[in-house]
Amino acid sequence: MEKFQELIQSERPVLVDFFATWCGPCKAMHPILEKLKAAVGDRARIVKIDVDQQQELAAAYGIQAVPTFILFKKGELLWQHSGIISGRDLQTVIEQNY
Repeated sequence: MEKFQELIQSERPVLVDFFATWCGPCKAMHPILEKLKAAVGDRARIVKIDVDQQQELAAAYGIQAVPTFILFKKGELLWQHSGIISGRDLQTVIEQNY
């Protein structure tokens, strides 16, 4: 949890993907996130958190459905969305918070 807290303190946006390996929609988001990572480059960081392996962290952020995406910057939760979302919409959210 400490390492996660350090990670989200970044000056650049950090998009966290709370997912589960058994989740179909999470698997569908994987190629979208890969393209997003290429599109935003170093301007943002994209991190995947497995809710089954990090139950305490998921509970701390009230994750009740997967996938859930949370955007942090300087430790502040700026945006949150549960369910499938387009890469374009994710990129827009990131760009709005550079």
